[in-house]
Amino acid sequence: MGAGKTTAIGTVSEEAPIVTDVFNNDSSHSKTFTTVGLDFGQFTLDNGDRIRMFGTPGQSRFDFLWKILAKNAIGMVILADNSRPDPLADLRIYLEAFAEDLDIMPCTIGVGRLAEHPTPSLDDYIDELARHDRMLPVLEVDVRERQDVLLLIDTLLAQLEAGMFGD
Repeated sequence: MGAGKTTAIGTVSEEAPIVTDVFNNDSSHSKTFTTVGLDFGQFTLDNGDRIRMFGTPGQSRFDFLWKILAKNAIGMVILADNSRPDPLADLRIYLEAFAEDLDIMPCTIGVGRLAEHPTPSLDDYIDELARHDRMLPVLEVDVRERQDVLLLIDTLLAQLEAGMFGD
């Protein structure tokens, strides 16, 4: 929660994204609004292919939405908020929830707020992934920066083009 999924989609979407934010009543997090459904945005690649992006709520109580989206996804970006009390524990939640999906689809980890909160480091994320037998790209990202979000998506597409996943 609060890692910037809605912002990331809005940063690259060609049209105003569809967002499902409502007033946040979770007192454990200070953000004013939170996503309770599926956010949606899209953009067109230079070759004309359309990339459709969906953002889910970050709280595990919405994990049923995670499963719905993962079913037909061609790739996944997991955003981590390095300012959270234990971002590696947050990452573990998603690695475990998406364990089967990560066997068959590309994934990139985007770590936000790293400059202001340098611990854990990107190497710590890589070590955590290794503990889960995963080798995934881990990138520092500012979801407000279009080029950062596009790099996350390009990294997914590169994995697909390299034939690393799927049939």
